[in-house]
Amino acid sequence: MTQLEPTDRELMLATRSGDKAAFERLVLRHQDIAWKTAYRFTGDAAEAEDLAQEAFLKILDAAERYKPTASFKTYLLSVLTRLCIDHTRKKRPDLSENMPDRPAADPNPREQSSRRERDDAIQDALTCLTPKQRIAVILKYFEDMSGRQTARSMGVSTKAVERLLARARKTLEERLRPFL
Repeated sequence: MTQLEPTDRELMLATRSGDKAAFERLVLRHQDIAWKTAYRFTGDAAEAEDLAQEAFLKILDAAERYKPTASFKTYLLSVLTRLCIDHTRKKRPDLSENMPDRPAADPNPREQSSRRERDDAIQDALTCLTPKQRIAVILKYFEDMSGRQTARSMGVSTKAVERLLARARKTLEERLRPFL
C-alpha cells in the first residue's frame, strides 16, 4: 500500500513542531516556483537564488508562529513578494541575463531566435513597471495565481491588484505592440 504524500499544510505544521526534514520537503517542492518568481522580478539568476533562499529562511525562522490561513504557496509568495519589493529599493534590477529556456523538441533556429527576442522584450517591458505592478503581473500571469491569491501574496486588496494589473497591461501593451 502506498502512502499519500503529505500536504504542504501538514509539512509546515510538522516544521512548526521542529521537523526539519518536513521543511526540506517543502523547499524541494516549491524551490522552482520561488526561484522563477524572483528571477522574473530581478532578471538575475544569482539574485533570484538569494531571494528565494532568504524567503525560505524567513519562513523557517517564523515556523513556530505559522498559522495555516492560506496555502503554503500563497504564504511563500507573500514573503518572496516583500523581499523582491524591498530588493528594488536597494538596487535597480538588471535584466540583462536571459532566463534559461526549457529544452524544446527539435528547436527551429528561427523560432528560437524569435522566442528569445520576444522574451527579452517582455523582460525589458517588465522593468518599466513599478515594483508592485511587476510583482502583480508575475504572480497573476506567470505563476497563474487568482486575483485573490495575488492580493493575499502582496498584502493588498483584490481591487488594488485589479488596478495594478490594469495599469501594467496598458504599459505592457504599448511596449509590446510589435509582438501582439
